[in-house]
Amino acid sequence: MEENQVIAMPRIGDKAPEFKAVTTQGEINFPADYKGSWVILFSHPADFTPVCTSEFMTFASMEQKFNEANCKLVGLSVDGLYSHIAWLRTIKEKIEYKGMKNVEVKFPLIEDITMEVAKKYGMIQPGESNTKAVRAVFFIDPKGIIRTIIYYPLSLGRNFEELFRVLIALQTADEFGIATPADWQPGDDVIVPPAGSCGTAKDRMEGKADDMKCYDWFFCTKKLDKDTVLKKILKK
Repeated sequence: MEENQVIAMPRIGDKAPEFKAVTTQGEINFPADYKGSWVILFSHPADFTPVCTSEFMTFASMEQKFNEANCKLVGLSVDGLYSHIAWLRTIKEKIEYKGMKNVEVKFPLIEDITMEVAKKYGMIQPGESNTKAVRAVFFIDPKGIIRTIIYYPLSLGRNFEELFRVLIALQTADEFGIATPADWQPGDDVIVPPAGSCGTAKDRMEGKADDMKCYDWFFCTKKLDKDTVLKKILKK
């Protein structure tokens, strides 16, 4: 493969590309090992870099929160296994950031020296770097289907509360058959699918759908309380 050859990244709705890899938690067979769980597969440019260190500390501190939402975390960079191990030990033993300290990263971090996995997922983008993965985030559902893709440049650290919000919103949409509006948080009103017939549209505009608020025939919302959402999604 030519060094600068660009491989198209997978798209939303595609099956997650399969691979086997060595990680800091042993070998994984992806995504088969995670069947039945949501997975966030994310890449970072390099070990022993400050932005990546802040991100890994944040993700590790939130891992239990993601696990409660039936979601596993899997990291990747093009560094080697021993570099990964040394970096994660340094994070635990030496780094304190925003009140986080003694942070142990327990989720797998993939060794990808050959960049095979990074290229399968379009994480190597020559406009940014030929030798480092950008900050890619893939949300993969329990059936192994890619549901959301978010990309960040090397210089921009991710918003991890937003990543958690995306996960909960995806699960809420699946569970309740709705869509989520701009800036949605659990407890906010949700969007009802558009009317499928003229009769349904007319009924909505005449106020015959008691559980909805319709701004126009195509734009209706309904209440979905926070407890209902979280009881369905979070494992207690």
